[in-house]
Amino acid sequence: MAKEGTETAEETEQMIEKNAAKEPESGVTAPDSKEMRAVLLSGFGGLNKLKVTKKAMPEPQEGEVKIRVKACGLNFLDLMVRQGNIDNPPKTPLVPGFECSGIVEAVGENTKGFEIGDRVMAFTNYNAWAEVVCTQQDWVYKIPDEMTFPEAAAFSMNFVAAYMMLFEVANLREGMSVLVHSAGGGVGQAVAQLCATVPNVTVFGTASPFKHEAIRHSVTHLFDRNLDYVAEVRKISPDGVDIVLDCLCGENTGKGLSLLKPLGTYILYGSSNMVTGETKSFFTFAKSWWQVEKVNPIKLYEENKVMAGFSLLSLLFKQGGCSRVKATVSKLLSLFGEKKIKPLVDSLWALEEKRLLCLLGEQ
Repeated sequence: MAKEGTETAEETEQMIEKNAAKEPESGVTAPDSKEMRAVLLSGFGGLNKLKVTKKAMPEPQEGEVKIRVKACGLNFLDLMVRQGNIDNPPKTPLVPGFECSGIVEAVGENTKGFEIGDRVMAFTNYNAWAEVVCTQQDWVYKIPDEMTFPEAAAFSMNFVAAYMMLFEVANLREGMSVLVHSAGGGVGQAVAQLCATVPNVTVFGTASPFKHEAIRHSVTHLFDRNLDYVAEVRKISPDGVDIVLDCLCGENTGKGLSLLKPLGTYILYGSSNMVTGETKSFFTFAKSWWQVEKVNPIKLYEENKVMAGFSLLSLLFKQGGCSRVKATVSKLLSLFGEKKIKPLVDSLWALEEKRLLCLLGEQ
């Protein structure tokens, strides 16, 4: 399966390069084009709920930017959405996807700061898995010439989330220590790179054993997530750590809090922490609830520990945090320009292969 996946990715890269050579630099389609291709989720469930179909071409409304998509991200959140395992799942049918990169094809009325032909990356409130997407100008950011479209699609969600948790929520400083779960994931790797920009930061990571070889160089100490990593961390740092980043649904909350130093910060983040959803049965929900360790607020007070939550998409789409995210993107692009961080692209896939990529993401 791994060999087949590698061969498919290589073929897809060649196909993308071949098609790119045929397209005009602006990426603008013929004026009479009224349709586009998109990946449609017809209902919550398995891979048979996803299909590539034609949809009406969207046009930008006031304050929106129309983007010819060159690359879009696929995150664990997308898999959770497909299954309906998120809080207040949207109605189907829908086009999945929350981040993309591409070329500005048109702008709506009163849209400022963007022109046709600009290379951009953007957040979308769904709809990113399509050839064209329209999204609010506040969620769109220009990208440097040195950044490829696949890199841009892998940049926005992972690095913005990692940066805001480390520096906005936990106030990472020189000499601190960080424990990040799922160190092999997109956010985990972004965390490791950002920690390397601060002097003398120690990064502890947990990951499944099959990922260790690929990510061992990116963290200071790496542990099997299924073993007693608390004891291993204590051997190296008896006093514990300053920051814990947990995307594992709170199942190890007690362990993580026990590792925190006084004034340390424990952050729950990511789609793994969304345990509700209309497709979950009552018994499944109850099981998830009782497996999550409960936190005693008085104990937090007595031990001088901080527990926080972070949801980038809620900050963007529900809480009006666009200006704070834009400031973060600006800082990250500066770090990219200084070659201190670099998005990691695992593989490239054509639109028709999104179903296969969803399958690989679950394994």
